[in-house]
Amino acid sequence: QVQLVESGGGLVQAGGSLRLSCAASGRTFSSYAMGWFRQAPGKEREFVAVIGWSGGSTVYVDSVKGRFTISRDNAKNTVNLQMNSLKPEDTAVYYCAAGRVVARAQKAYDYWGQGTQVTVSS
Repeated sequence: QVQLVESGGGLVQAGGSLRLSCAASGRTFSSYAMGWFRQAPGKEREFVAVIGWSGGSTVYVDSVKGRFTISRDNAKNTVNLQMNSLKPEDTAVYYCAAGRVVARAQKAYDYWGQGTQVTVSS
């Protein structure tokens, strides 16, 4: 069992930065791939980024490449999403998730956090 708690969301102007964190409970955190997803109002939840268990493998959705960076600290059971050059279209609830493989598909993830709101004003 893994419990996930996101933090770091907020309101920021376009062009600004935010750093999201996800704290995980459980001794098996380092065996999971960790992903970030987001859901904008009126839209389906979508994949944003994922990092493999060792941190050596990362995948991003095209719309955030070069702006967002995913990282993890297995000693602290945390995964982070550094978001730079934010745009209004990045506004969404952001969720972290834990899964057994590096994947874009939501069905590959076994555990989900409650989400944190990110709002980017124009």
